[in-house]
Amino acid sequence: MSAGPVSMRRTRRLASLVALCAAAAQAQSPSAVASFADGPPNGAYAFASWTPKTMPELMKGDRNVDPVSIAGHLFLPPGDGKAPAVVLVHGSGGIYKAMLDYWPKQFNAAGYAVLSLDLFGPRGATGVELDNSKVPFAADVADVYSALRVLATHPRVDAQRIALMGFSRGGTATLRAALQRVAASQGLPDGLRYAAFVPTYAGGCAGVFRVVVKPGVFSKSPMLFVHGDADDYTPISACQDYAERIGKAGTPVEFLVLDGAHHKFDDDNPKRYYSGAVQRTLPDCPVEIDIDTMAAFHRATGARLQGAAYTDALKSCGARGATVEGSPRARDRAAQAVVGFLNKAFGR
Repeated sequence: MSAGPVSMRRTRRLASLVALCAAAAQAQSPSAVASFADGPPNGAYAFASWTPKTMPELMKGDRNVDPVSIAGHLFLPPGDGKAPAVVLVHGSGGIYKAMLDYWPKQFNAAGYAVLSLDLFGPRGATGVELDNSKVPFAADVADVYSALRVLATHPRVDAQRIALMGFSRGGTATLRAALQRVAASQGLPDGLRYAAFVPTYAGGCAGVFRVVVKPGVFSKSPMLFVHGDADDYTPISACQDYAERIGKAGTPVEFLVLDGAHHKFDDDNPKRYYSGAVQRTLPDCPVEIDIDTMAAFHRATGARLQGAAYTDALKSCGARGATVEGSPRARDRAAQAVVGFLNKAFGR
């Protein structure tokens, strides 16, 4: 007999708590660093970032706004030479075990360094699934650029070959970090950029996080979308449409479809859970934002959305309730594909 909605939510919360405790047990207290130039070994480190509340504030690039120290867990591959690297950024549930175990092992074995970020813990949050406003979305993007800045200083890291891989809400941050205007606003050292992007069961493909795609809006760095076709939290159709448009605008884009995979397929827990309380954006939401003007437009017609038209459009965007399920088969396939994609992108 299947459990009722309340029981299922309690079970899922317990499972999430267990996962968080496991992750915490593996983590060390972060050591504060201004850079990695001294070549620190594997461990947990805290580095400077900031908390812009909106995209316009983010693009002003004033890193003195609400400063905060972000935690990053560094995993170096064997050897002494320079290695390409991957920055991992979590979703609305916060950092989880696979980011501290499964993914670092896969990338390290392939010769990649890994920096797994905890964006919520330093801000006093463990997860924001029920209220994403607890941590501004723009802060996620500030954090991934702060991570790029510090990771590039490590003598074991090839600063020209650093990729960004984000999961769910972290996928939203990955897509936003791939915007040329955002990258240019962050005051990076000359030539420093993310050299590849891997939005994974990404948010941000629909609704107010989606931007109007035009030539020059997105980075020319290659992008691989990874998505399960059974995902009802961030449905695949919106990301397929977004990826197609980004590709036509000039970014090299690939798309991996994982048959039968649900949201958070990389979780260690293979049980399927449904929560009726989590927030999600419907794939047919017509709203998208012009990154240059921050004005809203209708995705299908191109019409400007203002006042009542904007309010009415938003009514078809929001819903609650979604499923998560870990799948060893899906995540192994994803890991193989991501490593292959990065090897090709980085000429390895």
